[in-house]
Amino acid sequence: MLSISDVVIGILQAAVIMALSPLVTGIMRKTKARTQKRAGAGVLQPYYDIAKLLRKDEVVSDQSSWIFRVSPWINFVAIGTAAFFIPVFLAYSPFGLAGDLLLVIGLFALARFFTMLAGLDVSSSFGGLGSSREMMLSSLLEPAAFLAVFVVAVTYGGTNISTITEAASGSALLPHPQLIFAAIAMFVVMLGETGRLPFDNPATHLELTMVHEAMALEYSGKSLALVEWSQSIKQLILFALIVDMFVPWAIPQYPGPMAVGLGLSAFVVKVAVLAAGVAFLESSVAKWRLFRLPDLVSVAIASSMIGLVFYYL
Repeated sequence: MLSISDVVIGILQAAVIMALSPLVTGIMRKTKARTQKRAGAGVLQPYYDIAKLLRKDEVVSDQSSWIFRVSPWINFVAIGTAAFFIPVFLAYSPFGLAGDLLLVIGLFALARFFTMLAGLDVSSSFGGLGSSREMMLSSLLEPAAFLAVFVVAVTYGGTNISTITEAASGSALLPHPQLIFAAIAMFVVMLGETGRLPFDNPATHLELTMVHEAMALEYSGKSLALVEWSQSIKQLILFALIVDMFVPWAIPQYPGPMAVGLGLSAFVVKVAVLAAGVAFLESSVAKWRLFRLPDLVSVAIASSMIGLVFYYL
């Protein structure tokens, strides 16, 4: 049975992810603008955009069905539920008993499934284009994600995120060489799952490059706000997983005012550095052609396999 304090801790950690997710998006946009010699919008601009969209009315295609209308809510609920299993300022999540890494990947797949259905539902050529591309990428990224998770699971003895984070935070600086290869694979998976370069360019609406943006092109108002916020939450969850599994430094294992403050500060700093690094990488590479992306995913799969070899040596 969970105590009241455990429930509060779990809710607070999920709330931190939901509240900070637009800020991480703003940091990435600002970093990308600076590396391109532009001033760019402020780091708080995603909050203003979401607030503006929540006040706007929606325009819904007369070709759409209930799937198009409920998909943003299913997307938000599925990804928001995944946030409850992620440790943030402590090395464990009280709700970790109800789900592990496999459930988080499953919730992401559920959100992606309904997003693809919504792209097809409005009978838009752009939506169909984006959905077909997303189906191809997801069929490649999910095996790569499972292999990376398998390397981490065999190293720390389970797929429970709290177990992994607690074991990682109590180990040495670089305890297991196979985790380096798992981190490489997880980084590639994160780029693909969040639609970053070289997989996709979230800042464009060009027909030849759109993937996620094509599926969400018909949304407006509150539904678009939910779609954008969900994508930011998913992005921060993946960043948090990378931080928890591979950079678990300064994560306290027991609650307390000082411990929570230290853990939250360390989490914010590590995620901000990772977000800035991803944005800088995006400014240094171009979007790859669609049929070259399997080569990049193959790198993630091969990296995980090398990690398995190192584990069993």
